[in-house]
Amino acid sequence: MRPSGIPAAFARASAEGRAALLPFLTAGFPDRHTSLELLEGMAEAGADVIELGVPFSDPVADGPTIQRASARALAGGMNLEGVLELAAAFRRRHDTPILLFTYVNPLLRRGVERTAADAAAAGVDGVLVCDLPHEEDPVVREAFRGEGLDYVTLVAPTSSPSRVAVLARAATGFVYLIARTGVTGAGAGDARLEQQMAEVRRHTPLPVAVGFGIADPASARRAAATADGVVVGSAFLACVESDGPAAGLGLLRDLRVALARAESGLAGLTTSGSAV
Repeated sequence: MRPSGIPAAFARASAEGRAALLPFLTAGFPDRHTSLELLEGMAEAGADVIELGVPFSDPVADGPTIQRASARALAGGMNLEGVLELAAAFRRRHDTPILLFTYVNPLLRRGVERTAADAAAAGVDGVLVCDLPHEEDPVVREAFRGEGLDYVTLVAPTSSPSRVAVLARAATGFVYLIARTGVTGAGAGDARLEQQMAEVRRHTPLPVAVGFGIADPASARRAAATADGVVVGSAFLACVESDGPAAGLGLLRDLRVALARAESGLAGLTTSGSAV
């Protein structure tokens, strides 16, 4: 059984004195072939962990940018089977960890245990099921853990201390701390973020990554000052959508530099400041 590479990726970033970079890509966006090129480019641009999103018709946690990406991927024929094929093709050439980001419906339709086994065989390192409450996830959680994959949990700004404790203890790999209420995309971070970060750390030694509403490079640097990793989704997809893959990958390279500078307190960034 291949061990997950997620813990080692966070450990390497920490040893280098920086926050880890976790870019998000909707599989099949803008098309299947370009998706694979983008995955490879993300690894080469310095991604520590890649979140590979399963396109879904009702992405309730996602804002308009990722909604459009999902719609385009679905129109191009992408499905969970294709996502795993994409992951396997990427794994043949790169060892950057992949976190499968999905809603629960595709897993149930294809079969949870079958998907967990196939994800492991494809070289996936972990899974995050964004719309599955903790009380309803034991079957999914244990199926993926049984294949050696990490099971990442989401903690919201509105989660109570008792809820944070439950979610933090249930996670493996890392804990995903949502920066604000609402959907993915641009927007100010929640004032309770630092308090929630401290609460998560009370209950787990795992790394904590921040995502949702990281609106620009400045907010990415602010998140990196306290977080172990920063998730970059909408900004990357919007850049690819408007200016093409090269521009999106350029943004990732700039953000990789920004996260290193966040640890050292140095200022300055070359990117233009798209929404993250």
